[in-house]
Amino acid sequence: MPYRTREKRAHDLFTRYDGNPILQPEDWPYPANAVFNPAAAKVDGQTLLLARVEDMRGFSRLIVARSPNGFTDWQVDSDPTLTADPNSQEERWVLEDPRIVYLEEQKQYAVTYVSFREGGPLVSLAITKNVHTFARFGAMLPAEDKDACLFPRRFEGRFALIHRPIVRGEAHIGLSLSPDLKHWGDHQLLIHTRHAYWDSHRVGLACQPTETPAGWLVFYHGVRMTTANQIYRLGLVLLDLHNPWKMLRRSAEWILGPQTYCERVGDASDVVFPTGAVVDEAKDELHLYYGAADSTVAVATARLSEVIDYILASPELHH
Repeated sequence: MPYRTREKRAHDLFTRYDGNPILQPEDWPYPANAVFNPAAAKVDGQTLLLARVEDMRGFSRLIVARSPNGFTDWQVDSDPTLTADPNSQEERWVLEDPRIVYLEEQKQYAVTYVSFREGGPLVSLAITKNVHTFARFGAMLPAEDKDACLFPRRFEGRFALIHRPIVRGEAHIGLSLSPDLKHWGDHQLLIHTRHAYWDSHRVGLACQPTETPAGWLVFYHGVRMTTANQIYRLGLVLLDLHNPWKMLRRSAEWILGPQTYCERVGDASDVVFPTGAVVDEAKDELHLYYGAADSTVAVATARLSEVIDYILASPELHH
């Protein structure tokens, strides 16, 4: 496929919802500075977003909003869903950037999120049946780590976690394996930054992995430094269905980047930061939920089949 055709196709995959942003601070029943970076899932026939909500101290909590169609009529919980525990060494100040996945074997939802200790950010885990009451497992891996999500099922008896550790100042996406969600090993590099590309400075997981017959679709954010700021855009990789530590294909182009006012102007300008996706297989639709400029929540839609066709047309990676 000619490069120019691929480039145009990449940027036409997603269509922004005309009503963006779909959630803003003024939608909350109590003072909020920003609402952004939500986890997303289909629960009891509704679209559920577990949003990061920052208060006027700069502290973030995780709060549920529900919609019958995933676009409008959002009902926001009157009380915070998950808040930091001031008595915990791991969750003393804030909770940020959740991802949610339904664990098929356990028949429960797993929420991975970022918590903070004096040594820096780390990935924590909470398990829930109803996204209302939670069992907290605490930190999964040492600081400094972010942008994590579990796969919905085990591979050869082991859970798999995508995450983004900071090692020697480098920020690449890694994958780790565990028999019990507590002890993690077989750490390996999964997605690295690419010199001179749009994702040259930093990469991190976007929304939860999406299973398809072709493999696992994994969206990730990439950061490029400019003289003015950092630009956050979205890329895509395809992982092997049975061996998710094997990356099969990777998009050369970004497929979603900041364009509209709400994506370009906010607490962090020029940021598109997806953290949740909902798939309607019957309609061949994928709804991608993202933080816009670290201030509001927006949504873009795509045909799942077209996303799969696009990544399958990307160059095959040889190991």
